[in-house]
Amino acid sequence: MSDKQKITVTFLGTGTSTGVPVVACDCKVCSSKDKRDHRLRTSVMVEVNDHRVIIDCGPDFRYQMIREKVEDISAILFTHGHRDHIAGLDDVRAFNYVLNKTVDIYATQAVIDSINKEFPYILHEKRFFGAPQLRFNIIKNEPFSINGLPILPIEVLHHKMIVFGFRIGDFTYITDASHIPEKEKKKISGSEVLVINALRKSKHISHFSLEEALQEIREIEPKKAYITHLSHFMGVHSQIQETLPENIFLAYDGLKIDI
Repeated sequence: MSDKQKITVTFLGTGTSTGVPVVACDCKVCSSKDKRDHRLRTSVMVEVNDHRVIIDCGPDFRYQMIREKVEDISAILFTHGHRDHIAGLDDVRAFNYVLNKTVDIYATQAVIDSINKEFPYILHEKRFFGAPQLRFNIIKNEPFSINGLPILPIEVLHHKMIVFGFRIGDFTYITDASHIPEKEKKKISGSEVLVINALRKSKHISHFSLEEALQEIREIEPKKAYITHLSHFMGVHSQIQETLPENIFLAYDGLKIDI
């Protein structure tokens, strides 16, 4: 974007693949009465002027759209093909029915292959009436745009799996990462706001720990940073937030930020 435009980001979900509370768990976090400790599967909505882009569409997508009273979307952008990031795609049908529109999907070929396995009826040549009406746009690790809105992919590693983060203007979103290559960090440099994942305080093979995420934030030096994709092992929101630097925050479901 050549001229700085207002960006509004809504955290639709900030939890890991199990969500929080975890089924049948009575730990301190899962039993918390603080709504900030109740986390749906990770997703954000990015609004710029008339654009409303959803990043990832997990199993809680329907409720997230209802909770935020979303009546239209421009597109859905996918980071990777794990189920907690794609499983809500069938619920896009509501936008087809109510608005009589086809919804644009932006994803790598690998993600589209995962969608085809999860929802074989969507891409089948003899698709049945009522299947989601989607337009697939294949993206690679190079700049692209959604209806004129510039998007810069950031290629990160989720253990050995390639995952895309995205930069939109001064906002960068990274989830499900355990490593960011140096050449990709250069794309993030200068971001006003960075969202980055941290699963828990202890080390994990495919996600940043809290300290690893903090180290990435210190190196990249955004003005503000928000941590997402948290599990119940991270701890209670209020207690963890007290330990963080003043410009770093635990994200929570429903949080809105303006950039």
